[in-house]
Amino acid sequence: MKPLRDELIRTSSADGRVSVRVLTSTNLVRDAVRRHATSPIASVALGRALGGGLLLATEAQSGERVQIQLRGDGPLGSVIVTADSEGTVRGYVQNPAVDLPLEGPKLSLARAIGLGTLAVERMHPSWSQPYSGIVPIVSGEIAEDLGLYLLESEQKPSAIALGIYLGPGSHGEGRFEVEAAAGYLVQGLPGADDATLSDFERRVAETANPSELVRAGASAEELLSQFVGELGHGEIERVEPCFRCGCSEEKVRLAATLLGRDEVREMVERGEPLEVRCSFCAEVYLLSPEAVASEFLDS
Repeated sequence: MKPLRDELIRTSSADGRVSVRVLTSTNLVRDAVRRHATSPIASVALGRALGGGLLLATEAQSGERVQIQLRGDGPLGSVIVTADSEGTVRGYVQNPAVDLPLEGPKLSLARAIGLGTLAVERMHPSWSQPYSGIVPIVSGEIAEDLGLYLLESEQKPSAIALGIYLGPGSHGEGRFEVEAAAGYLVQGLPGADDATLSDFERRVAETANPSELVRAGASAEELLSQFVGELGHGEIERVEPCFRCGCSEEKVRLAATLLGRDEVREMVERGEPLEVRCSFCAEVYLLSPEAVASEFLDS
């Protein structure tokens, strides 16, 4: 099998009536799953949400960031992802160790997420305030819920598919591996008629799960060709997506200033380092007692 490459391509149908985005994201999902030590069901939830965030963010204007929050009453708890128009994404699952048995041949993502709300917030430096929208979680499969959000909150008829393929790992019993991750987002542009949109919705429904095609060796452009078929497409723009977080030791030091001086003094007296773990990327930062004392008690 040829090496899998993460790529997000943006184009439109040859007639200019429909925008199309195709994502392959196996490596970045593997990175996220490794960082957060997620169970199989949590890995599917996180991987799909990361893909959905990238597809929504990169259909926006340059400099825009998107945050997706799934807040269901299922055992996974919240799933939160942020992505930007340049293709960087980060995210986490509130309860990453939760696992559920198979229901038939599939993991029950809907049961793991449960019922609740899907909130999407769009932010841009030039805006006076962010744009946000909330819809109910109707399926828990994430792609369908994002499609509902795009239709009801942004008035964008869309067809969206997100897939994560898990296989047995090579490091012992009970382990697993993300073998493929991919997705599509198709949206009507001004002038698109109902027949055109219906045709693309049918194509999304009839095309094999995108992760299965990627697992079989398909690239993002090969997925696009299989998807649009004889309709053709316009010029392609390419983005290399990646899992990346903006946390740093400097930001940790700034956040630590919110601790009370008495609490800091007790930590120093006990000789304890200050340990901070980033929720989004699971990076752990340690500040020694001496550093904590000089930073917060000597000022």
